[in-house]
Parts: sequence; structure tokens; C-alpha cells
Amino acid sequence: MKSLTIKPAAIFAAIMIATITLYLLKPRLAPLNIKLPKPMFVGTPQDTMVPNLEKPLGKARPPFLAPIGTTNVALGKPVTSSDEEPIIGEIDYITDGDKEAADGRYVELGPLLQHVTIDLEAMHEIYAIVIWHYHKQAVVYFDVVVQFADDADFITNVRTLFNNDIDNSAGLGVGTDMYYTETNEGKLIDAKGVKARYARLYSKGSTKDDLNHYIEVEVYAKPTE
Repeated sequence: MKSLTIKPAAIFAAIMIATITLYLLKPRLAPLNIKLPKPMFVGTPQDTMVPNLEKPLGKARPPFLAPIGTTNVALGKPVTSSDEEPIIGEIDYITDGDKEAADGRYVELGPLLQHVTIDLEAMHEIYAIVIWHYHKQAVVYFDVVVQFADDADFITNVRTLFNNDIDNSAGLGVGTDMYYTETNEGKLIDAKGVKARYARLYSKGSTKDDLNHYIEVEVYAKPTE
């Protein structure tokens, strides 16, 4: 029985074909085009009374890479809230595209634990979510929890992407993420390509007061095929 001899050139050609195929199948990435509102204060004052507080970078946030064609799919999408009658503003401010911190451009919800839910109106592959609570002052919001689900009632395939509730006071589990100070950059959370239709965000007051605020939420994603 003759032995099969594979020439080195054939092996090299097979490796090259496999490498090129993997390269072509890999999504091409590009920085997200996140347009930032103007800063309302210089630097990032730290509230030393807040435990587990994230230190400021001291420089601009690095670009976040996502597959080419990723856009803010939350823009103009419907929003509901646990507080149906906000103290200030309207719920739809949250996805209206206006991220400035001027008066009249944010929604103020009642005290204690509140949440807002964004319906993306179809399943999407989600790469990042950016949250602006209230960046007119350097405040810290408590019990910030970000979840995604396939249904509006958050029963099916619920996934928690961020949770800084260190004592489970929101009842959604103990979080391991850090508190952070609001700035004009917003809080960017890596969604790692999770597939979902609904986004829900919780908070429970801040270092400013017991109320909850939102200026804008952006969800960077692509429709699932």
C-alpha cells in the first residue's frame, strides 16, 4: 500500500485559504460615531463618600469598535416607564436624540427605584448602550441596572449587562460593577453582541437627591438576520 505524500506547497496553500476565509468571515470593525453633548463642568469631581466609585480616566474615552453598519437603533423608538407621570419632562425625551443637559431637555422620575423600557421594535444584535442620566452636575446614580430581554414583560431570555447595586437593594441581585460619575460622555456599556428587542434601565436616586433622571439612551446595534 502506497503512503500518501502531501507536498509542503499544498499544505501552505491550504493554510492560506483557511486564513483568508476566516478573515473574510470576521466582521469588519469601525469606531462608533457617538456624538457627545457639550460638557457642563471641567474635570470630574469625586464624591469620596460613595463606595466602589470608578476613578475618572482623566482623558477622552477610547473609541469603541463595532461591526461596520452599527447605528443607534433606539433613536425615536417608544419608551415606557414605571413612573407614568414624570415630575419634569416627557418619557420620549429619552430617545429623541437630544443629549444636552440644559433645562427642559431631561425627564425627572419619582423617588426610589424606577425603570424605563425601550422597545427596539425588532430583534437586534446589540454591541453597546450609552446612558446619559444627568450630566449638568457631577452626580452618581445608585443601583444602575441594565437588562435586555426578548419580551416587554422581561420574562423571556432576560440578561443583565450592568449592575452596580452592591447590596441588592433593588432586588435584582448583587452587582459587581462600579458606581460612576456622570459626565457628558455618558456611560458606555459593552453589550457583547447580545440579541434582544427590549432594553430596561433601573436607577434608585443619586447623590443629588432621591429622584431619577434621564437625558438620553442610545443603543448601538444591527438588526438580526
